[in-house]
Amino acid sequence: MMKISSQLQYAGGFKESAQQVQELERAGLDIVYVAEAYGFDAPSLMGYIAAVTDTIEIASGILPIYSRTPALIAQTAAGLDALSDGRCILGLGASGPQVIEGWHGVPYDMPLARTREVIEICRMAWKRERLEYQGRCYTLPLPPEEGTGLGKPLKMITHPVRDRIPIHIASLGPKNVELTAELAEGWLPIFFDPRKANDVWGDDLARGRAKRSPDLPPLDVVAGGLVAIGDDVEGVREFSRPIMALYIGGMGAKGRNFYNDLACRYGFEEEAAEIQDLYLAGNKKEAAEKIPADLLEATSLCGDEGYVKDRVTEFKEAGVTILNITPIGENHAEMIAKLKAWAE
Repeated sequence: MMKISSQLQYAGGFKESAQQVQELERAGLDIVYVAEAYGFDAPSLMGYIAAVTDTIEIASGILPIYSRTPALIAQTAAGLDALSDGRCILGLGASGPQVIEGWHGVPYDMPLARTREVIEICRMAWKRERLEYQGRCYTLPLPPEEGTGLGKPLKMITHPVRDRIPIHIASLGPKNVELTAELAEGWLPIFFDPRKANDVWGDDLARGRAKRSPDLPPLDVVAGGLVAIGDDVEGVREFSRPIMALYIGGMGAKGRNFYNDLACRYGFEEEAAEIQDLYLAGNKKEAAEKIPADLLEATSLCGDEGYVKDRVTEFKEAGVTILNITPIGENHAEMIAKLKAWAE
């Protein structure tokens, strides 16, 4: 059966967010993803949540690969895994040049190579292997000509709870999705349309799976969207308009926007171009109004019980193993219980 997960929103205090997760855990939520972007750091809230919960898996959604060294990423995940008794999921992603170069002040270079190397180094660290690594992005220890020459190959002092912490990768582009299917335990696509997903990503996933190690479990696919259940809830989809406009229109420059590229791959080339032009010109409201209604419906689950149940089946048949939801309504616990029953 599919697991049910949810993404914590950026807004809200730590204590309020942790209380919300406690309520969702009691309702049966399996996984919570904690965002970072350029707000509060994710690991602080993940640690707080670990201390006040018992069963829910706690995932970063996502940590950018550029903002921490691979060893620090490994240490952070191992620490959270120990604090939560083995409930950590390490969600990673390349983010984008606006955040990485604007907020972190580091070059947005070689995202594919860097992702691969971070994963490989993390898995070495969790196995308590000495970090001796020669890569395109990272060389451990640092070569003498680049530092003092005193670097030593070290292994983690403490013993991780698990030597293989699940890694989920947020990816959209063909090569990045292929890499995800090859190396990661889970895939985090955004704006997932179960009717078109195979046409867009099927070949990329197949190429990656063909190179996948037999030591890895089957790839989890984590996707979903807004969920509202009722006789007159279709209007809830409208909440996605400004978010989609931000991503399709404003996340990156022309020719360097992964979300705009995805909208084009879905068949909305003209709309994607217009949304981007409007958004970059500062006309955010008009850009949101141009989001196609078909795209809103395809990437959400809003309708009466029969409709949402059918949509859950569609996501499941498209290969989704973890239904990632943003619940809208008064009784989230009841909604989660229904979704879990329909996901069996």
